[in-house]
Amino acid sequence: MAEHGAHITTASVADDQPSIFEVVAQDSLMTAVRPALQHVVKVLAESNPAHYGFFWRWFDEIFTLLDLLVQQHYLSKTSASFSENFYGLKRIVMGDTHRLQRPASAGLPKKQLWKSVMFLVLVPYLKVKLEKLVSSLREEDEYSIHPPSSNWKRFYQAFLAAYPFVNMAWEGWFLAQQIQYILGKAQHHSPLLRLAGVRLGRLTIQDIQALEHRPVEACMKQPPASSVSEKIKSTLKKAMGGVALSLSTGLSVGVFFLQFLEWWYSSENQETIKTLTALPTPPPPVHLDYNSDSPLLPKMKTVCPLCRKTRVNDTVLATSGYVFCYRCVFNYVRSHQACPITGYPTEVQHLIKLYSPEN
Repeated sequence: MAEHGAHITTASVADDQPSIFEVVAQDSLMTAVRPALQHVVKVLAESNPAHYGFFWRWFDEIFTLLDLLVQQHYLSKTSASFSENFYGLKRIVMGDTHRLQRPASAGLPKKQLWKSVMFLVLVPYLKVKLEKLVSSLREEDEYSIHPPSSNWKRFYQAFLAAYPFVNMAWEGWFLAQQIQYILGKAQHHSPLLRLAGVRLGRLTIQDIQALEHRPVEACMKQPPASSVSEKIKSTLKKAMGGVALSLSTGLSVGVFFLQFLEWWYSSENQETIKTLTALPTPPPPVHLDYNSDSPLLPKMKTVCPLCRKTRVNDTVLATSGYVFCYRCVFNYVRSHQACPITGYPTEVQHLIKLYSPEN
């Protein structure tokens, strides 16, 4: 029995295929980086909405751009993504034999490189956007008091009903591929690797030595630029490489910080955290006086601050406590992700419908 299961944890001498634990660990690494950075940006945006609110509103796009720089840098320099290189792995072009394999320091060929970039960066970005779209449609459908009266509403309700099954099929595809990988029936633990035309392998001693000496060799072999355009291209290339190197170095250091955060927020330490952070409840936000001449608030308390008309379907924004028309504040919060009066970062789920005694 042990002999049949040995390939799960170790590889034979002639086989450089990593174990399932290695590939799953490197997959989970980048999955943990995104929410950690998102939490940091959220804290900054809540502390100073005027300066850092932009980063919170456009976090997905900014993170995707930085991820693109980092992944392209690693794929072209080490033939691996950031997380794969962190665990000592590399991407090998399908069909290459052991003798004809490209060294990791040579980078991936352009075709496999850009396919890898697309599946590493673009696909996760589109998946996050799709999940946010589904979440917003569900919230709008739950809060709406009007029955569907158009083909568009019927379409998105059908889309909401079908999405869980589509997502289950997507996750099942990955699970089936991992089971085949564990059983030794497949060379890929992820179908995206197969679509990119590569497989994962371990770095050899020659790869590690070449990667360590490559920066010095690159500086020695680089010819001097002869024209202005070549100098500009060389400067831009160095700048992009420097940015990518700085980001990758920061991520490498941040990985150990992530491990600390996982321990800090683990269930075993929650009681310790509560005793260390047992601070008094902060006071509510200072509201503007209705008697003041501020243009943000109407004189009448029954008037919506956004449309300047008598409120319809009163809804309070829990972040700040102000009351608006539901349709007005829903559209504003969905577009700006902030309170119209205080500017505090907020989300659609913070809207609460108010019921008066007359209703």
